Amino acid sequence: MPISEDSPSSPLDNPAGSIPSPPRERHEPLPWQTPKSAAEDPDAPLRVAAIMAHPSYREAEQDAAFLARPESRGVRLQIEYQKPELILEQYGVEHTIVVFGSTRIRESAAAQRRVDALLAEQQASPDDPAIARRLAVARRILEKSRYYDIAREFGRLAGEAGQRDNRVMVMTGGGPGMMEAANRGAFDAGAKTIGLNITLPHEQYPNPYLTPGLCFSFHYFAMRKLHFLRRACALVVFPGGYGTFDELFDTLALIQTRKIQPVPVILVGEAWWRQAFNIDFLVEEGVIDFEDRELFWYAESAQEIWNGLLAWHKANGTPLLPNPEGSSIDARPC
Repeated sequence: MPISEDSPSSPLDNPAGSIPSPPRERHEPLPWQTPKSAAEDPDAPLRVAAIMAHPSYREAEQDAAFLARPESRGVRLQIEYQKPELILEQYGVEHTIVVFGSTRIRESAAAQRRVDALLAEQQASPDDPAIARRLAVARRILEKSRYYDIAREFGRLAGEAGQRDNRVMVMTGGGPGMMEAANRGAFDAGAKTIGLNITLPHEQYPNPYLTPGLCFSFHYFAMRKLHFLRRACALVVFPGGYGTFDELFDTLALIQTRKIQPVPVILVGEAWWRQAFNIDFLVEEGVIDFEDRELFWYAESAQEIWNGLLAWHKANGTPLLPNPEGSSIDARPC
């Protein structure tokens, strides 16, 4: 029976009763707070120390060896998804413009230094075919350094547009080359910018233009890929190698099969891309449909990329930037 204020057994009416204070700390220790003493058993302290030192005694969340076991992979996948997700939510990141491209295409000054160094080596060893091959490649990289400038300018445009509320932000793989350039442009604009690094067998470093707190290190490519597309409202792809092609064709396949809602995909540098892969040949061979050619388009400059993204989202009814009432593109669950 509930105690009421009129009940004679209520502490409020019982002058002899008292309300105990909250038991925050004990006055008397519990028996297990003190280990068995050597006076009771000379071997007890050593035995207790051995028990507590064994890995089985560690709490699971503190046991790195346990978490690294193959059987714990499901837990690792879960927390590798959850950590970036929570942090991006805390920063208010709703949508990202994802930029991919080669890590080897550097800014022109660095590319020129590489060419100059190889020219000096060639003068010392004019008949060395390996040096001649490296010099030819370095010169091609120098020619493509203009893409670094385009990516940086595009990052600046996107950063200036999105820095008001962090809802649209530049995201890259966090490395050098094209990724660095896009992050750097957003950094130049004073905007926050995101990087998704991946742990590799050799040591690597994030580029210096990422926002501290928004650069993440992934063990699993699968989780990294998920977060690339989790909030993506556009994919901008510069010339690149295996990694660039991997992310590009993954995204095109997901759009083609409608596993994700369509997003604009822009390939920067039409002449380069048409040599890198022949989309018309794939259509003619019947391995993709004619309409699959419309899953992407080409652009040559930062302004052309930006204008194309704005036009695509306007036509799609999902304006890229917030309107005066504050609404913008819809969330895209992945």
